[in-house]
Formats: sequence, structure tokens, C-alpha cells
Amino acid sequence: FGYALTTDQQRSVDEIKLDMEKPQPMDRLLCGDVGFGKTEVALRGAFKAILDHKQVAFLCPTTILSMQHFKTATERFKNFPVEIALLNRFTSSKEKKRILKEVKEGKIDLLIGTHRILSKDVAFNDLGLLVIDEEQRFGVKQKEKIKQLKKDVDVLALSATPIPRTLHMSLIGIRDMSVLEEPPMDRIPIQTYVMEYNEELVREAISRELARGGQAYYVYNRVKEIADVATKIAELVPEANVAYAHGQMKETELENIMYRFINGDIDVLVSTTIIET
Repeated sequence: FGYALTTDQQRSVDEIKLDMEKPQPMDRLLCGDVGFGKTEVALRGAFKAILDHKQVAFLCPTTILSMQHFKTATERFKNFPVEIALLNRFTSSKEKKRILKEVKEGKIDLLIGTHRILSKDVAFNDLGLLVIDEEQRFGVKQKEKIKQLKKDVDVLALSATPIPRTLHMSLIGIRDMSVLEEPPMDRIPIQTYVMEYNEELVREAISRELARGGQAYYVYNRVKEIADVATKIAELVPEANVAYAHGQMKETELENIMYRFINGDIDVLVSTTIIET
């Protein structure tokens, strides 16, 4: 691992491993802010399951998240004989067929995907661990399917925003809970400035971020004028590739834009508050 684990991460890893060795199935919630290392903790649990010749399902609420987790897992396990597959709506039919066959035969150790992995045609050879990212973002129908899948496997739910019911279940002891409260080493605190709108400052802030090799969000919450605002930003910072996103776009269009943003093809994304979700 490229970083030193925080004390919270180490404790959570130990708690999960202990749970996985108990005779009854684990039902644990791992809470922690974005960037506090929940994925690494989950992948260590997954690795333990795979070492015990069990399959792991990693369930994500969105296509974009499933791609990010797939990228992280592939990178993380590249030196180990772990077979990883991704199942979402970007998966081609040919690829889908192969994945379903290999999951059934037990050739795939880690299957990452959207609620597509809850479909009837997905049959695991020997599922041992189910990791659910942001469980509160799944619908009722999907939650029912998750329940059926949960019956006799270890379950690890990850959340940056535990909903009150989930939290309540943990507090009354139906669910065990691990919390990551400690930011990773070298994490620089976030700086916030409140000031009058000033085009020059906006240009300077974006330019500095681009020079660092980074990207920027520009939050603007009126759909009607958002295209004009994006044009204006593009004029301010001509070297930047600017795009915009809002909730009235088709889901596929929105996903494609987010996908391009994650891949670094877009430098500045002008967006409504839909970026929160």
C-alpha cells in the first residue's frame, strides 16, 4: 500500500477481519468522510475473502462510481492473481456473456457493478462477501434484492453519510459500526473564502488549479443560464476545456459528461448542485 494506514483504518480492518472469522455472517457499517480511505479498508476485506476462495460482490449506486471502484481495485490488485470484472450499462453484450459465465464458474473473484449485479441472470459460484457503497441511495426494489443476497454472506456497507435509520440500527446493536474519523496523513485542510464576485479572481483561481494539473467545479444553480455561464468561463480561461451539467439532462448524457470529467478530458465543469449526488 502506498500510504501508511491511519489508526482508524487499521482498527477498522482488524474489526472486519475478526467479524469475517466468526461463525455468524458479518453485518458491519463503515462510516467515514470522502477521502478518508473507506475503499482501501473494504478492499482488504475483499482480499481476505478471496484468499479464502470466496467470491466478492461490490455494489455501487451509480455507473460512474462502479467505474471508479473498478479502476482502484484493478490498480490495487495488479500484483496479485485476482480476477476482477465490471458489470454496468457500459459493458458490451459479448463481455456481459463472458462475465456471467465466469462468475457462475467461480473464475471471477471480484465483481464490481451497479444494481445490474442484482439481476436474476447473475449467479455466483460461492459468494462470501457483499460490499455495498452508499446503501441509502438504492431504491426499495433494489434493497429487497440486496436482502435476498445478504442471507448467508458477510456484508460490509460503506457510507459517507449514514442515514438516521442505518445509524439507529448501529446504535441499538443490530449492526456493528466502524468509523474513520482521522484524515489521511498529509491531508491539507480545505480553505474557504467568501468574497464579492470578481471575474479576475475566478480566472486566477481556475488558472492556478489548471497549472497544478487539477480540475475545477464552478457551481451555478440556474439551469436556464448555465450554458451562457459556461461560455463566459471558457472566454475567461481560454486554455481550459469547459463543459456544463445539470439535472434536466438525460441520464446518459450526464453520465458521459461525468465520465469525461473523471478521465480528465474536461478541466472545468460548470454544474448545478446535482454534483452533490
